[in-house]
Amino acid sequence: MDNVVPAGEQKSCVTNTNVANRDIFTWIGEASPLGATAKDNGVNFSLYSKDATKVTLHLFHHQHADAPFFSFDLDPILHKRGHYWFMFVGNIGHGQVYAFQVNGPWQPDKGLRFDKDKVLIDPYSHAVCFSQNYSRQRAIDPGSNMDACMKSIVVDHRHFDWQESRTPSHSLTDTVIYEMHVGGFTKHPSSGVTDAKRGTFAGIIEKIPYLKELGITAVELMPVQQFDIHDAPEGRQNYWGYSPITFFSVHAQYSVEQNPIAAIDEFKMLVRELHKADIEVILDVVFNHTAEGDENGPTFCFKGLQSKAYYLTEGDTGKFANYSGCGNTCNANHSVLRRMIIDALHFWVTEMRVDGFRFDLASVLARDGQGHPMKEPPLLWSIDSDPILSGTKIIAEAWDAAGLYQVGSFIGDRWNEWNGKYRDDVRAFWRGDSGSVETFASRILGSPDIYCSHHHSPHRSVNFICAHDGFTLNDLVSYNQKHNYANGEDNRDGDNHNISCNYGVEGPTQIAEIDAIRNRQCKNMLATLFLSLGTPMINMGDEVRRTQQGNNNAYCQDNELSWFDWQLVEQNADLHRFVKQLSLIRRAEPTIDWNMHISLNSVIKSVDINWHGVQPNQPDWSEHSHSLALTVNHPLTNNELYVICNAYWDPLEFTLPNREHSDWHLLINTGQASPFDIYDIDDAPAYNPDSILVLGRSMVVMAAKK
Repeated sequence: MDNVVPAGEQKSCVTNTNVANRDIFTWIGEASPLGATAKDNGVNFSLYSKDATKVTLHLFHHQHADAPFFSFDLDPILHKRGHYWFMFVGNIGHGQVYAFQVNGPWQPDKGLRFDKDKVLIDPYSHAVCFSQNYSRQRAIDPGSNMDACMKSIVVDHRHFDWQESRTPSHSLTDTVIYEMHVGGFTKHPSSGVTDAKRGTFAGIIEKIPYLKELGITAVELMPVQQFDIHDAPEGRQNYWGYSPITFFSVHAQYSVEQNPIAAIDEFKMLVRELHKADIEVILDVVFNHTAEGDENGPTFCFKGLQSKAYYLTEGDTGKFANYSGCGNTCNANHSVLRRMIIDALHFWVTEMRVDGFRFDLASVLARDGQGHPMKEPPLLWSIDSDPILSGTKIIAEAWDAAGLYQVGSFIGDRWNEWNGKYRDDVRAFWRGDSGSVETFASRILGSPDIYCSHHHSPHRSVNFICAHDGFTLNDLVSYNQKHNYANGEDNRDGDNHNISCNYGVEGPTQIAEIDAIRNRQCKNMLATLFLSLGTPMINMGDEVRRTQQGNNNAYCQDNELSWFDWQLVEQNADLHRFVKQLSLIRRAEPTIDWNMHISLNSVIKSVDINWHGVQPNQPDWSEHSHSLALTVNHPLTNNELYVICNAYWDPLEFTLPNREHSDWHLLINTGQASPFDIYDIDDAPAYNPDSILVLGRSMVVMAAKK
């Protein structure tokens, strides 16, 4: 350590030739804003710690430095106001590497875990870097980790050129979401992306035409907040990213230069170019836990600052509560963390210009300081009513890992919800499960049994068949059981309730009949997804039958098992074409253009819906029924759709409802081979017979045209 400067000695001046031959000096500074704020002549630092007895700010020459070149002990009289420690350091700026050490009581039973030896990053860091000797274990073991720690970096955001790009602001009616892993989307050698850009934000930019052609209006990026890749079983890496280090910084490893500063600009470039292509950016954000693990995990930020302000504990035991399933649970409704989460959301919207958020395990955010579910959780209502966030999409994963399930009962007026019941019930119907017809009917109409009682929007439900967590669509129709042995946990990890079917052979097959059924089932579920009331979300690669070889929990598989294999675009061109056509139909067919400004109740009451079986107006709601049909007549356009869903394993003959003064035109028939499985609306052939034979496990959609 070159110099230790007591910061209370105002405008103390120390010359150091390694910092551009400039004099570094200190002023008192300000408590607000929190974090490191770059100004014209220096940086203001502010940190919250109620019970700290000593705070030291360290400055480093670079991220790999084993020791700081300057250290400032903050004077608790001059540099503390309330519970905030602050200081201004002159003649430093953008790119300055820094960190803290904080001393205070070690009283785990009272939620205090100060450790004077541990180097701490700033919780408001806009960039985080890792020493070349970084060790997660050293942040656990006793003693100093100065030579093996993470560090924060000062960031000045004032110079990025947004080139007058504008936010697309798609209504939920027009939104088609594509859930994507940043690295996995282009990391495969077959991606066609230049080697340096594979697995990066820049790599996605090269694939924007693919997303446009597919009809995507919003990408939902799996976590891009800086995460610890070492938070994984031994010998593996954390691939998914649900292990945040801070809430403000961009994951440096997703940039071409693997640099935390460069990652910020590269992420902004991605947002800018997606916006130019009229595609929104939704971030999957993790505010329910952090990478610090349980009480035995590492200390590199929140634990060493004011643990009880950030984490829930089990009474006075000192043990961390674990409602997230990841070792710790954020105390999200504590005033300090609640403000931080709102500040982080504001940052991503105003500075990084994202368009919305999907909140991982959002029901955790509804718990109070004792872990009890709250009727009116302050954080969630603050997000719902925040003016800066008012134009964003906010989507809740409305459950947590401790059994709190709030699909249909999640609070708020603007919140949308991942509809897990939609996923399960659509899977069950198309698998041919008994007793699934009634719930399937509800799911395709926006789940009125879940959402009508609260007068929610018809788009409250974000519908999906598959997501990152679970089987891919191909594996859903190819495996009866999960195959997670590659994760190193003897296949114990991952959900056992998959509602899947292999149709005769476990895994890949050369039997054409079985593969045809699988392909047809993919089309059936995707067509159901696009035609259902609500907002559809596709999982990356499901449009081309991406496989994870039966692994339904590939969180630690940063390899070809998880990556998008772009050879599949050609190999499964018929399904790829099918999804592109579904997007066109959803945008162009007036009957599907539901009014989003009225409640789901009002939509269902105003739209003429009639249910049918193999005979018109005779639906079979019995336990053993496996088929259903309906006609939907839009009250304003008088356009009509006739939809037949035959999940029975044999063909069924359906008599068509009478349509006066117009003809039925065949839009979709998944029982036919491409290109006769789906048509453009303008080119859909007329269908004049009074009945149609619908192949087993297939779907037919017709539109009435005058």
